[in-house]
Amino acid sequence: MNVLGIIASGAAALFITVVLAKGVRRTALRAGAAQEPGARPSRAGVVRRLGGTTVVLGVGAAAAAGTGLGAAGGSGRAVTGLLAGAVIVAALGLVHDVRPLGVPLRVAVQTAAATLAVCLAGLSPVAGVLAVIGIVAVTQAFALLDTSDGVLATVGTVTAAGLLTCAALDGRAGLALPPAVLLAGLIGFLLHNWHPARIRPGACGSLFTGFVLASSGALILAEAPPERAAWIALPVLATVALADAALVLVSRRRAVRPLLQDCGDHITHRLRRLRVTVPGVAVVLGLWAGAAALTGTLVYAEVLHPAFALVPVTGSAAAVVALLRIPAYVAPPVTATRRRPPTGTVPTGTVRTGTSLRPGPEPVHAAPESPAPAPVAAEPARTTPGRPTVPPPPTGRPAVGLTADRS
Repeated sequence: MNVLGIIASGAAALFITVVLAKGVRRTALRAGAAQEPGARPSRAGVVRRLGGTTVVLGVGAAAAAGTGLGAAGGSGRAVTGLLAGAVIVAALGLVHDVRPLGVPLRVAVQTAAATLAVCLAGLSPVAGVLAVIGIVAVTQAFALLDTSDGVLATVGTVTAAGLLTCAALDGRAGLALPPAVLLAGLIGFLLHNWHPARIRPGACGSLFTGFVLASSGALILAEAPPERAAWIALPVLATVALADAALVLVSRRRAVRPLLQDCGDHITHRLRRLRVTVPGVAVVLGLWAGAAALTGTLVYAEVLHPAFALVPVTGSAAAVVALLRIPAYVAPPVTATRRRPPTGTVPTGTVRTGTSLRPGPEPVHAAPESPAPAPVAAEPARTTPGRPTVPPPPTGRPAVGLTADRS
């Protein structure tokens, strides 16, 4: 195993990502200030489009250089296919950030990218089909985690560390290279993505991260020794992303809402409703992912019995059930401010007859014995003899009472 090559590739990914992230942050700030001079810069659009490219360029360049220098060992073909598929998915995400694409097109492109990675890895047809399905599902699940500052980078870092450990246990340098460079790149990205986030991964960075993690796990699973319980240990590493996806689907199904429309009902949103801070949400999900990664790694290393892999799965299922009890679709509070009725509406207590307003069944206020004549600037418009047109009063009083006071 080329340890020095993997360490050098990881260091390069960290350095490139940090430098690019700092440059993107400055560019976004200038672009926001140029769009709105003299006001608070509105940089959300620019940051979302460019933030994920720092991870893609940093991780992709370091992994490609490491593969070219022989750090991938005998798995160079599989790593090349993985990187090619990841670049395709990242390009898809970048286009989606600029101009949203339909779900069928996104799924089709992700499936094609996963098929490319699986074919270059040389998997059997049955294993290849299962790997493609798993890669697309996990990629989409990780893409849904970009809902709060630092969450995707934190969970991705922990998951990449678990995959790196599993690959290192088998001494496979090629399979350890992608999670190693991704781990370093996400750490560099997290420096600018922690709350308050300077940059965000967007669809470009989230899809790239999910694809690299899912493809690395599929390749490690395909080449794992038979004595290891890889079939149950490796899926546990993606517990947090899969739990969030399951929570969203079940919640929207119960609420009869569109399954593919974002409604603010993810784990992060529900934790925020419990008054958990934004950094606290990232820490909670990071610990959740850490517990799952530690359990899966120990099961893969044959330190724990495979039955222990059910512990994080059962705990995540219980957490999803508990989170479903937190209301996510709450109507906004109704304010008590009174509004002036729109033009053309009839005030309460009056009946429209022709073009004039006549008193309704409500009681009429008694007129004062000696009313003081109010100065009138001009004669009001009259629609019928003896009855002036009275506009709706702004105070909310009935028009009948106002007419009686002026008589």
